[in-house]
Amino acid sequence: MGNSCVAGASPAPLRKTHDPVFKWKFYGFSALLDRGAVSANSAPFHCCGYSWFLHVIPKHKKSGDKIPYVALCLCVNQNILKPGCTLSAVFELSIYNHSKGTYRGCKASYHFHVKQTHSERKCLIPLDEVLKSSDFLVDDSCVFGVRILKADVSSQNKPIVIPKKPITVQNIFLQKKGFIKGIYTWTMNNFLDMKLPVLSPEFDVGGQKWHINMHPLGDQYSTNSLSLYLYLHDQKKLPLESGMMIELTLSILDQKHGKHYTVTGRFVFATNAKNGWGWSNFIPLKTLMDPSRGYLVGSNCILKADATIIGSSNDG
Repeated sequence: MGNSCVAGASPAPLRKTHDPVFKWKFYGFSALLDRGAVSANSAPFHCCGYSWFLHVIPKHKKSGDKIPYVALCLCVNQNILKPGCTLSAVFELSIYNHSKGTYRGCKASYHFHVKQTHSERKCLIPLDEVLKSSDFLVDDSCVFGVRILKADVSSQNKPIVIPKKPITVQNIFLQKKGFIKGIYTWTMNNFLDMKLPVLSPEFDVGGQKWHINMHPLGDQYSTNSLSLYLYLHDQKKLPLESGMMIELTLSILDQKHGKHYTVTGRFVFATNAKNGWGWSNFIPLKTLMDPSRGYLVGSNCILKADATIIGSSNDG
């Protein structure tokens, strides 16, 4: 994933942008910060024939800088990109200014392909400025937006037409307490014999059934890495037009030294969203197979999933 927040260079001043085609409204934004500097991913939205989602990094730090910024990046659903094709997009990333009644942000461009689905991170504004100003945070709520201005696919002769369509609004209501949490440990005694994708046994969190989808040699989107995803067993059992934000931590346990390999993210699971989230490049296979790391002892591998429901979501 790229990063345009260069050390020593301040982001360009926020400028007025077009109204977004996608708005992501956070209610209880401080609750997101209370749980640490973990990024959050919206549920998908559709534009110009593709499925996208917005990635919010609430405490992003530029290399060599101690000042945390609120950063955004645009992501495309890798499942609908064809291998060998490049999707080139021009877009605006923004935050709503309540005082001016307009969206302020920056213009960006990126070339998406199967193994590069996240645009460069754009540092919009210092986090401290968001928290101290009533321009962007009102009643602990803020709104982020994205508008796709132009898109071209390398395999097509004509640019994609960006239709004028109704704005998609997603609301996130974050909790400060009363979290529902589940922990599941999956012990595999024959990991080295696994070559094809495999599902863990089901486990329960919040009255829903979940399982881990593992690709031992990586899926088609990975680069010499193991791929791991959390899947909701039956989206149809969620209340209609609603969903939940899950804070997910997946770990490969170090059976020798206790220095576990851990990745954390926040994802929206909803009836009209993708039912699986995770990482195509979870851990490099070279690292996983290194005997000194303790992730594999013989053919034994232990995976741990920590899933916490930190909020609810709906379409506005």
